[in-house]
Order: sequence, then structure tokens, then C-alpha cells
Amino acid sequence: MLDPTTIAALAIGLMTGVGFLLVAAGAGGTGVRGYGRRLERIKTRSSRGPQLAAAEDETRSLSRTTTAMDRIAQRWLPRLDVLKARLERTGKAIPIGKYVIANLIVIFVMFVGALITFKFKLMPSLLLATALGVGLPHWFIGRMGRKRIASFIKLFPEAIDLMVRALRSGLPISDAIFNAGQEIGDPVGTELRTIEAGMRLGRELDELLWDIARRIDAPEFRFFIIALGVQRETGGNLAETLSNLSDVLRKRRTMRAKARAMASEARASTWILGSLPVVVSMLLLLTSPGYIMALFSDVRGLMMLGVAGFMLLTGVVIMNKMAKFKI
Repeated sequence: MLDPTTIAALAIGLMTGVGFLLVAAGAGGTGVRGYGRRLERIKTRSSRGPQLAAAEDETRSLSRTTTAMDRIAQRWLPRLDVLKARLERTGKAIPIGKYVIANLIVIFVMFVGALITFKFKLMPSLLLATALGVGLPHWFIGRMGRKRIASFIKLFPEAIDLMVRALRSGLPISDAIFNAGQEIGDPVGTELRTIEAGMRLGRELDELLWDIARRIDAPEFRFFIIALGVQRETGGNLAETLSNLSDVLRKRRTMRAKARAMASEARASTWILGSLPVVVSMLLLLTSPGYIMALFSDVRGLMMLGVAGFMLLTGVVIMNKMAKFKI
């Protein structure tokens, strides 16, 4: 069995080799064929209009942003559409390749830390690093998306009020949405401004609204889209309908805050009881590593850790579900 220093050196060499391969794969397309394509583009540019040429330039710039890691991830990752939706929900331009690289970096750091700092063996270190390297970025991306959706829900009634004022002044619903997107803060303003940009390209309002609904997975925004659709089919006073919707959304927000305050004690108990075994284990690793290392060096200890981790996770999930109220 190799010592931890040798294993760390081999891991660093492996990561370096993978990095060189990725750089070579990304730069492989720049050669004689690249010069030929540019020469052909210059020849045909004069025969095309300026708008079409600008559109082609934008398409090429978007294709250049797809790196080798993006292409590898799009080919091999399972459930790629779900991952894309999670990344889009954050509101940040996070390519899939960068997300995969972040996972690999976290796995490598955790692996080296488990080998050198905590003196784990090879297989437990690899399993722990893989679990943390996949789980931590997944949790962080999910947290970013939830925070953005919560901010959207908090500001959305004010955006509806701006639309109501614009409708009562005689503007159509599309102009009311444009004005609300210019005046309201992010993330509502950012999403509404995408509607304005999409309609300038000739897309329908309903299609653009449902695109936002796929990024902002919130029932409040779906209520808004359904209200617009029903008013378009049946007619009626849209300003009054949206005003009632804004009042309902504010009442939902107030009721959700009350439920959260009532469940704060249960949530605190969940965090304390769930973190207590982990904290005690970390303290034993730092103060008396020989006392607890049998759990990581023996097969029976690993089985006990697996059963204990499963039971702890089950209890935390059940308590978390009990402390949540859907309104």
C-alpha cells in the first residue's frame, strides 16, 4: 500500500494530465481548417446583409463559449436537462463544464485532505471525497436557486402593482410588463426584461412567460400566467384581476411567514440533533484519533457508519418534512 504522500503526488499528476488533455481537445479545432473557415466567411460576408452577418457573428460567439469540458459533460452526464434547469434557476451564467470542473476540484481537495489530514485509507477517502464533491456543489446550486426564487416571490406583488397602474392608464399588457421590468429590482426585473427582448425577436408573450416559469418554479408566477390566459379567452377587467391576484399573493406571503415562525423550534431541533453526531465525530478525530479510527479501518466499522448515516439522514429528512408547511 502506498503512503499518503505518494498517493497525493499521483493524484496531482493525474489531474494535471487530464487538464492537458482537455486543453488539447479544446484547441484541436484551431488549425488549417479554422483559417479556411475564416477565409470562406470573409468571401461570403459581402454577399449577405448586415443583419444576417451580425446574427452569424452572434451564433459563432455562442458556439465558441462551448468548451471541451462542456461537450464532454453534455455527452456523458445523465439527466442533463435537469442539471441545466438547476443552473438556469440560479440566474447566473454557469456553464455545465465549469460546474463539472468545480465538482472535480472539490473531490480532489477532499480526497487529499482525508488522506493527509485525517489519515484515512484509500477507499474510505475516495468514497468520502466523491460524496462531498458531488453533494456540496449540488447543495450550493440548489440553495442559490431557492434564494433567487424567494427573492422573486417577495418582489413579484410589487411588480404586479406596477402593471396594474400601467393598465389603468391605458397601456396594453405587454407595455405594462416592459415598464414593470424597467422599474422593479432584480430578479423580477431581469426576468421581465427577457420578455421585452424576446418579443422584439418575434416570439409570443405566452411562450416567453412559460419560459420564465420553467426557470422560476413558483406557483405565484404560474397564477399570473393563468390569469392572463383566462382574461385573454374570456375578457374582463385585467387590471382588477391582477389587483386581486396581488392581494392574494401578499396574503400567501404573510401566512407563509407565520407558519415559518411557528415551526422555527422544530427546525432548530432538527439542526441540533442532526449535527450533534457529526460534531462529536470530528472532535474525536481531532482529540483521540486512535479511538475512532477503527470505524474507518475495519469493514465492520464501515458497515456501522453506513447504517448510522442512513438512520441519521432518515431522521433529519422526516423532521424536516414535519417542520414544513406548504401554503
